[in-house]
Amino acid sequence: MLRGSNFRRLNTGRVPHANHDKMFVAGNWKSNKSFNEAKEFANAMSAMPAIPEGVEVMMAPPAPYLAALGSSGLPCRLGAQNVSATGPGAHTGEFTADMLTGCGVQDVIVGHSERRDGYGDTDDTVAEKVNRVLESGLRVVFCCGESLQDRQTDVHFDKVLRQMESAILHLPLEVMDRVVVAYEPIWAIGTGLTATAEQAQEMHAAIRGWLVEAFNAEAAAKVPILYGGSCKPSNADELFACPDVDGGLIGGAALDPESFRAIIDAAGRVAANRMSIDTGA
Repeated sequence: MLRGSNFRRLNTGRVPHANHDKMFVAGNWKSNKSFNEAKEFANAMSAMPAIPEGVEVMMAPPAPYLAALGSSGLPCRLGAQNVSATGPGAHTGEFTADMLTGCGVQDVIVGHSERRDGYGDTDDTVAEKVNRVLESGLRVVFCCGESLQDRQTDVHFDKVLRQMESAILHLPLEVMDRVVVAYEPIWAIGTGLTATAEQAQEMHAAIRGWLVEAFNAEAAAKVPILYGGSCKPSNADELFACPDVDGGLIGGAALDPESFRAIIDAAGRVAANRMSIDTGA
């Protein structure tokens, strides 16, 4: 196992980023919006200009709305906020990855801090959910992050590393192109606090370095690493400009179409800049 000190030492240099010009903006609605409000949001998104080149967008509404929205011709990818760690059977209230596939879901958020802290999703449970998502051919958005106490006691790198090791290390190389990592500084979610761009880049670079060690540089370069801590229109440009930040997992700002679109446009500006650098324009 890579220890925290090694975790930091891995990242003294930049890892080549083969997918450098691609940004990913994912909206997590959590338990918000009525069904009619969800349809209004989808309609508002459809009426907006095309998503900028080099940007992928996903929205994850509450589970009861997935089937209807999945058949409505969304202008973006459809995501689920959770999935069962078990297969079909006598599991009241659970929904499997295959069920999500049938609803048109393409991405599944797994390991969100609110699921870990509020609903008892352990590292083992999260790892099994990751397996179920990937076995069903879906893409997983794996969340990892640290509490304020973890950061204040300087164990934040170790905390994130243990979560990565538990859920990602066992995966075969061939599925890594369907893995997205979302870094959540838990202390910055719903608190009004936001990690600085420097703090975000430091952790994202550490995660990228861990992926290099666990798999290889090519695989690590292709894994999008999203920032998931109170990203909003006012700070999206600065955060997305960090070289190892490939987009954001957006909470509150994803509930308003205009705010969400502003973040998408920020990702578009960064994607355009990265593409111009890659082509030497």
